[in-house]
Amino acid sequence: MSVVKKIINTLHAPVPIGPYNQAVLSNGTLYISGQIPMDPKTGELVSGNIKTEAQQCMENIKAILTEAEMTFENVVKTSIFLKDMHQFAAINEVYGSYFNVDSAPARETVEVANLPKFVNVEISMIAIK
Repeated sequence: MSVVKKIINTLHAPVPIGPYNQAVLSNGTLYISGQIPMDPKTGELVSGNIKTEAQQCMENIKAILTEAEMTFENVVKTSIFLKDMHQFAAINEVYGSYFNVDSAPARETVEVANLPKFVNVEISMIAIK
């Protein structure tokens, strides 16, 4: 069995800051790279509060899903990396607004020491077509 691999990139999500792509579609599964709160139009980090930052991460992911002709309904797995676990409730509020509770994906949330560009949150997802 050969692996079919399609690179997914959109101008509506931030340009990768390293040697990776925004997402890879392989055999019907979309692997979305971790998204940080970066505005794709300006290339600047969105800051202010954790809710604003989380919303930008989710909007970046939404743009990638759209490019792959998917929605949040296709998401089966999420990883959230937080700099401060005390922000868990605020992240949940934003994150939860993008999903139907009955069909929400599996998820883990992990507190980490640092993230790219020293942001407070990074979110990655896996979706199935």
